[in-house]
Amino acid sequence: MIMKKISGIYLLPVLVLLVVSSCKKSFKDDTVNNNLPNSVPSALLLTGVLTNLVDLPDGATSSSTQSAMVYPNASNKDEIWGQYYIYNYDYYGNNTYDFDSGADYYTTLTNVVAMESQATASGGAAINPYEAMGKFFRAYFFSKMSLERGDIPMTQALQGLKNLTPAYDTQKSVMIQCLAWLESANSDMAQLINNPNIGGTGAGATLGGDIFYGNSLAQWQKVVNTFRIRLLLELSKQAADPDLNVPAQFAKIIADPVTYPLMQSSSDNMQYVFLESVNTNYYPQYPEVFGQSGSRQNLSLTYTALAGSLNDPRVYAVAEPSRYQVDTLHNSPTAFSSFVGADPGLDLGTMYNNAGLQRYSFINRKRYYSTHVGEPSIQIGYPELMFNIAEGINRGWAAGNAETYYIAGIQASMASYGIPVNGTYTASFYHPVNINDTYPTEDNANYNTYTININWNTYYAQPSVQYTAGATGLTEILQQKYLALFRHSGLEAYFNYRRTGVPTFTTGPGTDNGQRIAMRFQYPLSDRSGNTVNYEKALASQYGGNDDINGIMWILK
Repeated sequence: MIMKKISGIYLLPVLVLLVVSSCKKSFKDDTVNNNLPNSVPSALLLTGVLTNLVDLPDGATSSSTQSAMVYPNASNKDEIWGQYYIYNYDYYGNNTYDFDSGADYYTTLTNVVAMESQATASGGAAINPYEAMGKFFRAYFFSKMSLERGDIPMTQALQGLKNLTPAYDTQKSVMIQCLAWLESANSDMAQLINNPNIGGTGAGATLGGDIFYGNSLAQWQKVVNTFRIRLLLELSKQAADPDLNVPAQFAKIIADPVTYPLMQSSSDNMQYVFLESVNTNYYPQYPEVFGQSGSRQNLSLTYTALAGSLNDPRVYAVAEPSRYQVDTLHNSPTAFSSFVGADPGLDLGTMYNNAGLQRYSFINRKRYYSTHVGEPSIQIGYPELMFNIAEGINRGWAAGNAETYYIAGIQASMASYGIPVNGTYTASFYHPVNINDTYPTEDNANYNTYTININWNTYYAQPSVQYTAGATGLTEILQQKYLALFRHSGLEAYFNYRRTGVPTFTTGPGTDNGQRIAMRFQYPLSDRSGNTVNYEKALASQYGGNDDINGIMWILK
């Protein structure tokens, strides 16, 4: 009996203690679902950031690679604005330069910050792979937004509720910081490659989730420096600015490939590869959509006229001859004059009628519509790097042989289409023989094939192709870069035209904007409504108080 009484006396305080302890749990504790993850691994965040970096051909934004649209208020018409591949029917789109909001990568950059924080929390040291990648991402996304708009929020951005109205940094400050991030990213990656142990321990010390290079920091170091060369060329009009020191930075990279490794071949390309087995990762053009999209666009005269003037065999890979030229006028299907693009400045009613009469070249159906994988979409590539180095040397920024890099760029670009230096290339042009075939596939009979003889010496001997120093050589480099960027690297062709005027872009009623090529994108609606004071200050200091798409930003002055 005594034992039972004692047990009862001591049990009550224990029960009371448990009740009191339970009462101290917060509402947050009670609402946490322990069956769900409460943090996102750095590797998964890296994958998301990389997919939002990709610029797909044909303005595609519905693929899983761009599920979080970075152009929420724009139509992302990179190929239209680069005058490569243009609309002929206004039901589907147009060829105007009535720019609205540019790309908004601030949400993506917030995920970069989260990626870095999670890496540190999961064992990453002060220098770790995600921290190094974060510097590259900052340089890439901030510089791109600035290239599109001018001054942008950077220093005070990404602070969340702590600062909802960040001040705008000048475009010059943005570019200086982006170049510094790239320098630091290269240094950090070099240290991690030489001694992986300095990255820390655990998940935060090991790169994961990389959809481009299988988590190879050595490959990413090449990307960092290759992108830095691109960014330095974007600043060519401000090359004399002592704070930027563009020529010296360029020369330092070119002169020291051990410290600043660059892409060595097209196998180093940063490119998005499409998947036959996953229908959300198909190339934007594929057999099942041919009927609804195969003829709504045609090649631009800007591209076909340049390729034709150079007798360039790449036109056989990317385009098809005008059926009017071949079937009605009886010209050879392999004659360069048979490849006819439409003037982007044409009124769409006129262009639509001409397209219906088969007067224009359509995109090559064999290459782009007969499979689900098309071609890899290059974001930062070796051929472009070769032309960028050639341009820098041509401008006197570094010692070297510009012609060597120029030739390497042309040959690498041709090789990407399977065009040999010397030999033969088989061209395939869609020409239906069975009206019941609703779309082209690899194995149907609706292609005419032609054997094209390729001779590099003959091609390069043309005065319009063979490199010459000075202004003529610079134009040649820029023309070849334009041909190499067909369907690749987002707005790079437009950016190159904007700073150099090469090649000549045409305008007219179809391009609108007073028959002018717009020089910049407008700021996002969120800036206008949620950060009005700083938005108006930025406009006043740059564009006379107007969000003018024809305004000239600092890097273009």
